[in-house]
Amino acid sequence: MDTDAMLLMLQEVADEVINPRFRALESDQIHEKAPGDLVTDADREAEVIIAARLRAEFPDAAVLGEEAFAGDPRSLERYAAAEHAFTIDPIDGTKNFVRGSKDHATMLSESRGGEVVRGWIWQPQHQAAYVAESGAGAYRNGERLTRATPDPEPASWRPVTSRRRFVGRELPGLRAFELTWVCCGVDYPQLVEGAADLVLYGPPRPWDHAPGGLILREAGGFLGTLDGKVYRAQGPEQRGLIGAADQATYAHAVGLLDSL
Repeated sequence: MDTDAMLLMLQEVADEVINPRFRALESDQIHEKAPGDLVTDADREAEVIIAARLRAEFPDAAVLGEEAFAGDPRSLERYAAAEHAFTIDPIDGTKNFVRGSKDHATMLSESRGGEVVRGWIWQPQHQAAYVAESGAGAYRNGERLTRATPDPEPASWRPVTSRRRFVGRELPGLRAFELTWVCCGVDYPQLVEGAADLVLYGPPRPWDHAPGGLILREAGGFLGTLDGKVYRAQGPEQRGLIGAADQATYAHAVGLLDSL
């Protein structure tokens, strides 16, 4: 299935089971996987449909879905060991979706040989499609994305974080961290398009970071671990990640982390 066809699949699934429930969820369609960790019927149904279509098209590939992982944690091990694999996040930003915020997304990534080679983010309420192929660039609704070089003065950078305990805290010489958009499917596009210059995340899951990480990289940005290494979605578990406008911005931020 080519890249455009995969995006069309995500859009069709969103139209079928996600959009009809936007700002129309009933209380019995909202559940907790763990205290404070929400999932809706739309999440579950969308993932089942996407996973089935992937398995029909790519029967030998491992498919790691966020919601399936909740019931089968060993699916993460199978994903990490797979030569060919996909991640699915049917509704990234579920809390936003439940609250009626447009800041949610459906995300998909494909890996071969341990490297993410294609990534898709579809923001159905913003009608924004972000797509990347390894070595071929990143695009928003068909237009090439290039991350602008940040200001050389770090004090001008805008740092954001999903870790609420770090909101308001400062790294030496930088502004205080602000809260992200609380959705990786929005955070990464915002970083690429210049609304932030670096983003700090806690322990990552592949379905949250594989699609956006590739889009960021292909636009000229950088995604790395807290110990200075390039992030690999099928690699070992990490304490956290930093996404940045470029590798120099990332390296500067990593060097300041001991102060947090």
